[in-house]
Amino acid sequence: MKRNYDGCALCNSTWGSVFAEVEGERMFFCCDLCLVQFRNLIERIRRETGWTRIDSLEIAGDRRGRTCQATSGEARAGFQFSFTPDGALLRFERA
Repeated sequence: MKRNYDGCALCNSTWGSVFAEVEGERMFFCCDLCLVQFRNLIERIRRETGWTRIDSLEIAGDRRGRTCQATSGEARAGFQFSFTPDGALLRFERA
């Protein structure tokens, strides 16, 4: 999956040392919370779109709220979202 970040797959932080497989790819996360949030985001995007795979994900924003543009083949969808302190999606809507 193509991502717009060089650091953590969710927040772009470069500290930390959490590596996990997501979507069949080994990805870097700064902390376990970002990993949980990223997995919840991927799961929700798949549920909302019906896509079997996500080719790219561009995320912007911070802990108060983020936006993302997801693509699968030629399909594209935008979302606004935020998380609870434990990593569950608090708000998720199409942008």
